[in-house]
Amino acid sequence: MAESDFSTLDPGELVYATRGAFDRVRALNIEAAEKTRIFADLARLNTLYAIARGGSGHIGSSFSSMDMVASIYLHFLQAGDVYFSSKGHDVPGLYSVMIGMGVLPFEKLHGLRQLGGLPGHPDVHVPGIPFNTGSLGMGISKSKGFVRANRLKNKTQQIYVMLGDGELQEGQIWESLGSAVTDKMWEITAIVDHNKFQSDTYVSRTGDLGDLQAKFASFGWRVERCDGNDASALMKVFTSLRADRERPKILIADTVKGSGVSFMQHTSMTPDQEFYKYHSGAPSQDDYLKAVGELLDRVRGKWSQHVSDPLPLERVAPGAPAKPSGDKRMIPAYSEALIGLAGENKNIVAFDADLILDTGLIPYRDKFPDRFFECGIAEMDMVSQAGAMALNGFVPVVHSFACFLTTRPNEQIFNCATEMSKVIYVGSLAGLVPSGPGHSHQSVRDIALLSSVPGMTVVEPSCPEEIAPLLRWAVAEAPGPVYMRLVSIPVATPYAPPAGYKPQPGKGWTIKPGRDVAIIAYGPIMLPQALIAAAAIERQAGVSVGVVNLPWLCAVDEAWLAAETANARLIVTIDNHMLAGGLGERVRAALVNTAGKAGRRVISLGIEGIPACGRNDDVMKHHRLDADSIAETVAAALKS
Repeated sequence: MAESDFSTLDPGELVYATRGAFDRVRALNIEAAEKTRIFADLARLNTLYAIARGGSGHIGSSFSSMDMVASIYLHFLQAGDVYFSSKGHDVPGLYSVMIGMGVLPFEKLHGLRQLGGLPGHPDVHVPGIPFNTGSLGMGISKSKGFVRANRLKNKTQQIYVMLGDGELQEGQIWESLGSAVTDKMWEITAIVDHNKFQSDTYVSRTGDLGDLQAKFASFGWRVERCDGNDASALMKVFTSLRADRERPKILIADTVKGSGVSFMQHTSMTPDQEFYKYHSGAPSQDDYLKAVGELLDRVRGKWSQHVSDPLPLERVAPGAPAKPSGDKRMIPAYSEALIGLAGENKNIVAFDADLILDTGLIPYRDKFPDRFFECGIAEMDMVSQAGAMALNGFVPVVHSFACFLTTRPNEQIFNCATEMSKVIYVGSLAGLVPSGPGHSHQSVRDIALLSSVPGMTVVEPSCPEEIAPLLRWAVAEAPGPVYMRLVSIPVATPYAPPAGYKPQPGKGWTIKPGRDVAIIAYGPIMLPQALIAAAAIERQAGVSVGVVNLPWLCAVDEAWLAAETANARLIVTIDNHMLAGGLGERVRAALVNTAGKAGRRVISLGIEGIPACGRNDDVMKHHRLDADSIAETVAAALKS
């Protein structure tokens, strides 16, 4: 693409720097810091491209860490050495650097968050990525395991690991520090991308980190500090750290979130602005054009000083956007229901784990500030606090992404349950989709995990209208703890609970009557697919297909199930979860104890293996949980 053509980009058209641009920069015989600056900005340009093309990703974190990642890969990572990101959000930027260095094929630039492409968080199946990360706090521990393995093999590698400052709220980080010093693991260099923001807001407003230098030094680590967006400063400090073979080292790098694009930098925020705009998601078309223009102006200025040829760029026509799932949202309906109940019951308190935007708690916090507690990235601490409040007569409602809420504090959830108190857990981002972030964020084993907790009830509302009744039941009637799964993406739910709906544990309700086949599902992802599939099966096979919503995921009323499926010769269960431990197993177990139609079959559909990363529609089809695949599976079962 000629440089003069950039201003003629069509709406949705994207631009990226070619392999040749990176090769030319790497070959330049110029000062190391200057080479880093040019390379880093080219990688920023391609990061923007990848995120815009993929439809989502983390700009702010990718940009704040970019100068450090570029410096390490260009000048310090020797053959056999290891670099990886523990915080994970910066992986679009890391991919761009790896592609620019030739570690990954250049074609991979076009596949961020696409099926078969580059996952939304670091994944060991990507060449050059040594560990799976995305779930926070594991980085130093993983590094220590590598060091121990290398020493047993009589092998030496230097290991660079990138941490986020918000990540330092995770307890595992602090557990990992002591033995690294005891065992003199000089091979480890940890870097804290200290951009002062976690997810959307200031670290200091959530859980102030205090004197980080003193904290790390007190464990015996060598601690350095510098401007992490200053290439010259980075050259000096990394040179010094690499030469130290006495103890593990840590660099506290003071950075700017969104560094490299003026209006994306957190320093451009106004004093009254609470949330950082560019933490996650794809940029708008206007923001994309402004950011690319700013980056190109700077890169071209430096490029022209060292290279006579024009900067090699390519433009790409806009791709077909993913089909929208629908226009209904579960989280706002939940927020409204919680506020309504809290207005009636002054003992309701809400806890959050650094996801106040995603969990819909801003309206609650604003209305009941004294009954809202932000705990940061510290789920175990949050759940134990909630448990103590429950023992003191309050009704704690605890929030995070389902993938983190049900796993890391699982021991604390069990502990609270053994105290016979009531805590309500609300996990958003539940299930297979959105699938772009990858398996660390796809909560597809939470039903199994929490169904095993004594006294726990697990529910998932099928539509926005079912949220308030189920939440009211959880607060007013549930005898013990309750876990509610919530889908975060927009949904299409062409149904609503029956008039006068009152939740009854273990019993569902019929969305579509049918005689020959009964499809039992739950939630706003699988039930709409089941309805579409039911219509297709009826057209193709000439049978009557019913669809039943069963929001109770850990218990089934056997008498209700027997009556609901009495005439069906085929029963189909669909889980937005792994097959193991999902609702399908509960339904099958309940059917064993009921008298049913002789010769009928039961088939269970759900996720098997590691959930795939990609566009939602592609991933649903990949796991054969889209309507077409469901219809094919059921039709084949009817024929057999």
